[in-house]
Amino acid sequence: MILELQDIYKSFGEKQVLRGISFKAEGGKAFGLLGRNGAGKTTTLRIIMNVFGAAGGQVLFDSEQIDYNKVHFGYLPEERGLYPKKKISEQLIYFAMLKGMTRKDAIRAIDYWLERLGMTEYRDKRLDTLSKGNQQKIQLITALAHDPEIVILDEPFSGLDPVNALLLKDVVKETIAKGKIVLFSSHQMNYIEEFCDSIAILNSGKIAIAGELTEIKHSYPRNRLVVKSRQNAEIARAYAASCTQAENGELIITLEDAKSKQNEMQKLSGSYDIDEIRVFEPTLNDIFVEYAGQTDAQR
Repeated sequence: MILELQDIYKSFGEKQVLRGISFKAEGGKAFGLLGRNGAGKTTTLRIIMNVFGAAGGQVLFDSEQIDYNKVHFGYLPEERGLYPKKKISEQLIYFAMLKGMTRKDAIRAIDYWLERLGMTEYRDKRLDTLSKGNQQKIQLITALAHDPEIVILDEPFSGLDPVNALLLKDVVKETIAKGKIVLFSSHQMNYIEEFCDSIAILNSGKIAIAGELTEIKHSYPRNRLVVKSRQNAEIARAYAASCTQAENGELIITLEDAKSKQNEMQKLSGSYDIDEIRVFEPTLNDIFVEYAGQTDAQR
């Protein structure tokens, strides 16, 4: 399965929010849609789900105009949308039936997911009696119970403790393994970096950069080495102005030519007690800050 956006435009009044958005997301992989607040992420997601239409461009599914009567979406919003005073099982069944399931199938699916997420004991509780993290898991069930082809997760790890975050990670990995198209939108770069094969960073309604994350990282100059050693002070003196120390204590050595990195790594390993040495690659956070923070003039 492939979800594709082609040259999407959208305005609200005189304000142009999206200015030619294009990207592809494939089944069996996770795609990260990133950007600062106001960059156009939420508008893009709402157009994908047909909450409202685009002013220009098109949304394709497997190279054809998407048929919203046939393609099903699961959506975990950043802002929760369930009923706090209602019994959990009743509203989960209600939402599953709204998405086309029979009551019998809905009950079966809901019971499976409540057990899968360790929430069976809360089946007949009101939502407002649960912690924020457990409410998040109930919201997740509404996104997955009807077995959608496309799953959109907006800040999915917000409010989760480490144990529940690990559980959600397993669910996300299972969803990707089933061949679903999974779209992430989050400011927690560590999760995007862990799950997403490809990303698009929005800036002022445009794509600032998009593509496979590994290729984006490899596009940066590979003339810097990261070194961990008990002899940091000696190495720093030897490399003088070409060496800096990161906040975590690692040394960053900048070479004049990237082609010399193998020889330099061998030289370091032969001369010092090296714990780790590798080619420096930017983190997703580094890339985000660079591209999401640029103005139109800088791009």
